[in-house]
Amino acid sequence: MLGSTTEQCLLNPNRNPHLGRSEIEQILRNYLGVEQIIWLGEGIVGDDTDGHIDDIARFVNPETVVCILEQDSKDENYVALRKNFERLTAARDQDGKKLFVVPLPCPGPFVHQGSRLPASYANFYIANQVVLVPTFDHPNDRAALGILGELFPDRKVVGVPSASVVIGLGAIHCVTQQQPRPLTTGFTPP
Repeated sequence: MLGSTTEQCLLNPNRNPHLGRSEIEQILRNYLGVEQIIWLGEGIVGDDTDGHIDDIARFVNPETVVCILEQDSKDENYVALRKNFERLTAARDQDGKKLFVVPLPCPGPFVHQGSRLPASYANFYIANQVVLVPTFDHPNDRAALGILGELFPDRKVVGVPSASVVIGLGAIHCVTQQQPRPLTTGFTPP
């Protein structure tokens, strides 16, 4: 199994000052059962979680990952998101196969009380029969829903107006707070 995270988040000294990349990777392997980790760089501007992956890139199946990509070269997210996209397109899965990386648009800057908020279509929630996708009353809402609809043909893809949710610095995936079932390896997380 393949997993992904960001250097900004898990290598941040405010989170894991006593752990390096290899120690973090071992913890992720033990606790989540992943075999390989793809490290992306930075998250989006306004993310108070130091670049959580759920605002940047999401696996939709074992071989396919969506990655937000800003089209406006003047946007402050442009460079970091391009670098993340390039890392994903260069990455290989645990079997050495190239991933199918699908660009997902950004909803443009979402500003509230002078601060940019972490609005992202990647912050969707996958349920049994449905995929709930945050929308932001932006022209890219339709494109994002269409892309995700094609990638989830067996689920209904539903846009959920999320302007009031993102003011709390998250979106649909953030507010669901799923917890993975621990592996029975006897491992105790730090």
